[in-house]
Amino acid sequence: METVSHAPTDRALQIAADVENFVRDVVVPYEKDPRRGHHGPSDDLVMELRELARTAGVLTPHILADGSHLTQRETALVLRASGLSPLGPLAVNTMAPDEGNMFLLGKIATPEQKQRFLEPLVSGRARSAFFMTEPAAEGGAGSDPSMMRTVAKPDGNGWVINGRKAFITGADGASVGIVMARTEHAATMFLVDLPDEAVRIERVLDTIDSSMPGGHSIVLLDNLRVGDDQRLGAVDDGFKLAQIRLSPARLSHCMRWLGGCIRAHEIASAYAVKRHAFGKPLIDHEGVGFQLADNLIDLKQAELMIDWCADVLDSGSLGVAESSMAKVAVSEALFRIADRCVQVMGGTGVSGDTIVEQIFREVRAFRIYDGPTEVHKWSLAKKIKREVLAGAGR
Repeated sequence: METVSHAPTDRALQIAADVENFVRDVVVPYEKDPRRGHHGPSDDLVMELRELARTAGVLTPHILADGSHLTQRETALVLRASGLSPLGPLAVNTMAPDEGNMFLLGKIATPEQKQRFLEPLVSGRARSAFFMTEPAAEGGAGSDPSMMRTVAKPDGNGWVINGRKAFITGADGASVGIVMARTEHAATMFLVDLPDEAVRIERVLDTIDSSMPGGHSIVLLDNLRVGDDQRLGAVDDGFKLAQIRLSPARLSHCMRWLGGCIRAHEIASAYAVKRHAFGKPLIDHEGVGFQLADNLIDLKQAELMIDWCADVLDSGSLGVAESSMAKVAVSEALFRIADRCVQVMGGTGVSGDTIVEQIFREVRAFRIYDGPTEVHKWSLAKKIKREVLAGAGR
């Protein structure tokens, strides 16, 4: 399928500018708010910021009034602007996993399911969680979803689901759940109203990152009963439907954290210009100036990689290989940028005096989330092998 490059539209430029102004002027001052907890910002803080976003007209900016989504290329501009603060995506409702869940429900859900499960998310009055990953110690699904052990069995006019899920982002405090469970031949997705007494959070993990409300939980599904009207898509279509969500969700992570690293670079650059050592500003020392120059190169390459993959998705392709390439290239570049920012700022860089330290932690985790670099490279290597073997008989 031919990929067509699209210049930024006027509407996307305006939305992105409005989001950027809101994040810089309104959200950034909240970065010192004590409600930014160890396991993520409190729901009280989330809802306070969302009310401000609603008033400013920038809540859920990637979904238009008629329910349609911006193109992926347009979304890249908007989500990058929202990511200028770790609090920005949750304030304007572009955060993970909600953004990806809204995208999937918009594509797949029935009208009744959209009213029940999607509308509360779009309005910013509810959060969601995606229940797929399982505990490694129990041999459950991680990067390989075919290892899934959670099971859904038919029961009258509905289903009973049993299993244990791990690293479920935002489960604590979520109102909407999308549960992936093994069915007779493959896997199926189910929509769940939360809280539910059969969905028990066993513990919230201590993780390196702290930007996601609710943190990341180990969750027990103990005889969870759902009606067949809560089935998302056809039985055994879960893995296929996951592909619809997967590539855009990978890419939206890249978009948001590109914004975060732009901000970290701004802070590190300002520090290097103002801070003097050995008789001159830090930036005049080649070892510092070159690190910031390398940041500019990596920032531009990350931006171009995101835009290229967005164009692939906008062409109608699932973009599985392309999103893997983008996820690897961008996450690795962003980690280099954040690491250099910490290094340039020295002791200040590893302290909580600026947001740079958090961005470094978040981007380090991002190299694992939505598939570690090594899994994506392995998948790409398999693609190379297939193509070589297919061409061997020519």
